[in-house]
Parts: sequence; C-alpha cells; structure tokens
Amino acid sequence: MKVFKNFNDYSAQKPLALSLGMFDGVHLGHKCIIDELKKIGAENHLETAILTFWPHPRFVFNPNEDLKLLNTLDEKKLLIDKYGINNLFLKEFDEEFRNLTGEEFVRQILIDKLNVKYLIIGYDHSFGKNKSGNFELLQKLSKELDFEVEQMEAINIHENNISSTKIRNALLAGNIVEANEMLGYSYSVSGKVVHGKKIGRTIGYPTANISTESIKLLPKKGAYIVEVYIKGQPFKGMLSIGTNPTVNGDALTVEVYILNFNEDIYDQEITVKFRDFLHEEIKFEGLEKLIERLDEDKRLTENFAF
Repeated sequence: MKVFKNFNDYSAQKPLALSLGMFDGVHLGHKCIIDELKKIGAENHLETAILTFWPHPRFVFNPNEDLKLLNTLDEKKLLIDKYGINNLFLKEFDEEFRNLTGEEFVRQILIDKLNVKYLIIGYDHSFGKNKSGNFELLQKLSKELDFEVEQMEAINIHENNISSTKIRNALLAGNIVEANEMLGYSYSVSGKVVHGKKIGRTIGYPTANISTESIKLLPKKGAYIVEVYIKGQPFKGMLSIGTNPTVNGDALTVEVYILNFNEDIYDQEITVKFRDFLHEEIKFEGLEKLIERLDEDKRLTENFAF
C-alpha cells in the first residue's frame, strides 16, 4: 500500500475507486466499504484508495475535547493495508482544507487531483465546510464530472448499527465481547514496557507496565483476560487498568501479568488483545484478599478458550 500525506505527491496515473472518512477502528462497517471498493476496482480496472484525516477533525474543531481514538495512526495503516487497499491518503485537516465547501472538495481534490471515477461513502457521511457535502450533492455532480457514486447501508449486529462511537461506548462500559464483534477483531493496545512500583513481584504476580499513546482509548477500569504478543509470540495474560487502590495508588496504569513467562522485557514494545472482562476495579481490604482474587482471575484466564 502506498501512503500519501500530500495530494501533490500523487500522480493520478490510474483512475481511482475511493472512499473517504475517518475509518476509526476500521470496523466491520468499514470492511464492507473496503470489500465493495475492491470489487468495483477489479471490475473496472481502478486502483483502490481511502482518503482519511490525521489528526481527527474533532481535535481541530474542539481542541479542549478529550477525544480518545480506537486506532493510533500506525494501527490504522496496518489494518487498511491488511485489507488490501492500494493507496492511503492521510490529509492534515488544516485551515485551508477545512474551508473548502463540499463542491470545491469534489472538484478540486477528488476529480482534479485524484482522478476519482467511483466514490463510495458511508450511510451517514457528510463532508466540506458546514457539512455542505452529502450524497445528494455527489449524485448531482457525478453526472457533470463523470464519476459514479454509491452510498453504503449501515451494517448491523444484533439489530444495532455499527459505528466507531458505539464501539468506544462498549469499551468504556467493559463490554469487550460486544466491541470485538463490531470491530471484527480483538481490540488491542500496544506500548513500551516501562518500570513500575514492582509491587506485583512481591506477591507472586509480577506485571509488565505498558506505556500507551495518549490518544488511544483504554477500556473502563478493571481486570481483563488478554492475549499478549511479545515479538510476535502469543501468551495468555490478565491485565489491569486502574490506580491500584489496594496499595493507595493514584496514577492510572496499564499492567499485564503474563502467564508462564519469566523474561526481562523492559523497553520492549508489546501488544495486548482484549478477549473478555473479568471484573471492575476493586479496593481490597489487604494484600491477602487481593492475592485470592488474582488466583481466581488466573484460573479463569487459564481456562479461557483463546
């Protein structure tokens, strides 16, 4: 997959089948769009492309909003590449771009710069200044500018439309299985292993503290069954998100106990994939009660069908 941060770096040698949007999570709804793009591309000898924005436009419009994303930029690129798209345009949502009307965007960017011949948008997508671009505008312009446009229907699971917002809400409620169903894969968090307070090793449960990207959404505080990937090798793990209230902690940490593992992995990048929710964050009366609960969590993790 070729990645472009500037439209001027792209020379439109071959016309495109393109979709645009944030694609946060690259979930099953997005995958349906990608599958349709690939089908149209193959049938019409078009290269496939996705145009998305980085950073998220909401960071520009609402700089004080504490928005957390389902994907880091690297994760988004990997997912889109894995699904077989030819070109990815990562446009900075700058002042000049945000002032383009929907029609200017279609004429100046999609047609003049990118030579789009087939455009697919999601069921609720709008674009351009004051959201002036929509499916109706695209239908009108398509005849004049010689491109085809298609609007995808919403994808449902259990009679609920899939959306990035619904996935965020599920994760924030600890509903890991529901979130993973909508994503089509296990939600993951990656980061470097850093030094912590090392309390876990004193009670027989040494943990790896993970430093995560600040924009990455963390599920709700609590304990989880996870799959831990170290240099590509999977291990069972139990992960805690919280402040360690039993030992009067205050900073939010992400810590994982890796079953059947005893190696020094400080400063290494690891990935954890969330598989199920164990329980809420608990303040125990003492370390003895904490160890009892950890023993039970370990038993549940060992018996979990990965």
